Amino acid sequence: MSVEDKLKALYQLQTTLSAIDEKRALRGELPLEVQDLEDEIEGLSTRIEKIQNEIEEFRTAISQKKADIAEAEASVARYQTQLNDVKNNREYDMLNKEIEFQTLEIELCNKKIREALVRIDERTAVLEQNQEQVRDRRVALEEKKSELDEIMQETREEEEKLKEKAKELELKIEPRLLMSFKRIRKNARNGLGVVYVQRDACGGCFNKIPPQRQLDIKMHKKIIVCEYCGRIMIDPELAGVNTATEEKPKTKRASRSRKKAEETEG
Repeated sequence: MSVEDKLKALYQLQTTLSAIDEKRALRGELPLEVQDLEDEIEGLSTRIEKIQNEIEEFRTAISQKKADIAEAEASVARYQTQLNDVKNNREYDMLNKEIEFQTLEIELCNKKIREALVRIDERTAVLEQNQEQVRDRRVALEEKKSELDEIMQETREEEEKLKEKAKELELKIEPRLLMSFKRIRKNARNGLGVVYVQRDACGGCFNKIPPQRQLDIKMHKKIIVCEYCGRIMIDPELAGVNTATEEKPKTKRASRSRKKAEETEG
């Protein structure tokens, strides 16, 4: 391919990719909003699962404490029965100490049960709050997804055609030049890797281009990039832009200004 053909292919690729960017721009922030909602729902679901596990652990602990209470009460009943058969003060004191110990154990277990019940109430309130948030986020997610699907349905077919066209154009461009173009396009704020000269300036950063450099661009003898922004530059004719049409509005404005001045003088 000649340099001119390479530049034409690059500019066609640029316009095709810009058209794809426009289609994607129609979606706005919707894809990010959908992703954020999905991530938030996932985080809330993980938190809900953790809270549910905590509540289950408290309930298991309560069941265990109730079993300990039943065992301690059985021991108290057994020791009290044995008190009737004691033969000396030493046995009597020992049984009383055991009864006292088991009674304290029952009180401690009851305290632990009360604390666990309070914690269950607290965690249940937090659980319900998180579940309500998940429900709200899911409603919002469905709305955003529906809106995004509607937009994508409108643009999907056109976007797929543009992608196919871009792939065909990429095959016509040598790999090294294509890689350079993609790197320039990636670093460009507006996604433009190839621009044409507009009013003696770069069409990307709008810095003035020296006449000799403009002449080199028109000759199509080599790939020329802007010394300020690094974009590949082509002349308007190669881009299919009619410079006379571009300047026409300026001429009209100038004509109106002259006419207005004449009327004022008259």
